[in-house]
Amino acid sequence: MRSSFVDVLPDLLELLVFGLGSAGLSVAGAYIERFAFLTFEQGNVEIAAWAVVMGAVALYFAYNVGTDKVRPKLRDVRAALA
Repeated sequence: MRSSFVDVLPDLLELLVFGLGSAGLSVAGAYIERFAFLTFEQGNVEIAAWAVVMGAVALYFAYNVGTDKVRPKLRDVRAALA
């Protein structure tokens, strides 16, 4: 069913917000993991271990947002426009 652009606009906005959120969390997680690696190299193991956990949590949330929100919404938008 082909919908008009105005009908699909809220879904596109939601897709954009969740997509940017997932990308932002991925970048933040990668940055934190890099920080953990550099901190470990400097010999501060406690802070590095804490940063590894925080980076893993950010990457986990990025994955969950991508699989639970972005992928189904993208499928819905494609179906609406097809």
